[in-house]
Amino acid sequence: MEIKSVGIVGAGQMGNGIAHVFALAGYDVTLTDISRESLDKAVTLIDRNLERQVSRGKTSAEDKAAAMARIKTTMDLTEIGPSDLIIEAATERETVKQAIFDDLLPHLKPHTILTSNTSSISITRLASRTDRPEKFMGFHFMNPVPIMQLVELIRGIATDRETYDTLLAVVERLGKTAASAEDFPAFIVNRILMPMINEAVYTLYEGVGSVKSIDESLKLGANHPMGPLELADFIGLDTCLAIMNVLHDGLADTKYRPCPLLTKYVEAGWLGRKTQRGFYDYRGETPVPTR
Repeated sequence: MEIKSVGIVGAGQMGNGIAHVFALAGYDVTLTDISRESLDKAVTLIDRNLERQVSRGKTSAEDKAAAMARIKTTMDLTEIGPSDLIIEAATERETVKQAIFDDLLPHLKPHTILTSNTSSISITRLASRTDRPEKFMGFHFMNPVPIMQLVELIRGIATDRETYDTLLAVVERLGKTAASAEDFPAFIVNRILMPMINEAVYTLYEGVGSVKSIDESLKLGANHPMGPLELADFIGLDTCLAIMNVLHDGLADTKYRPCPLLTKYVEAGWLGRKTQRGFYDYRGETPVPTR
């Protein structure tokens, strides 16, 4: 099956990045969100990021203009129903994702492939709530989408081979690399990454090191480009906590217990860069550790 049109649910950090790469690769993109402000902000950000690519010689001004012309926005979820491929990129809560698919089902074409950009939730369980589990997959992009090369492809128990092969071809057209993951909690990347971040938070919680010393230790001692707490702020502490809860609940192992300090930050609304405070305070010119 050839994919020509793509519907994306959610205009946040992940959704606008996904729209960016699909439009630049020549797909017709419809981006939907419950907020007009979020949609307008997403289009502005896509334009700015494409302009940055033009200035660095990564793409041409003509290709940028063509990509922007391929992006349509709407607050009406049903308008993306006729798309060949739908990518759900809403918040990392299963009930929200299920409600989106429930609302979409009556408006889909028979051949439409449904996917979720979830970073941890069971694809089999999400698919079972739809009328097309054989045409349902996990399609997990990494953040920031225009820069990161990896896409995790996760098949549910009912996903058929044609759906997998179709999405594999899409990943190749986007110029990215696919990694096939089994449908286990958090898949590959976050199964490894999130416990590391959680352990860094425990290290802070137990007073072993400060925010600065923990991040510098991993950057200089393990050659990581970002420290784990800085990375957690970039991802969003609410997302980190949600994934740890999925791991803890799904694998029933105490080693995945979310650190109480991570929970406390989320309860305070200190979610990282998107709220200007997390393990760092971003309200000044230079980020300052909060502990």
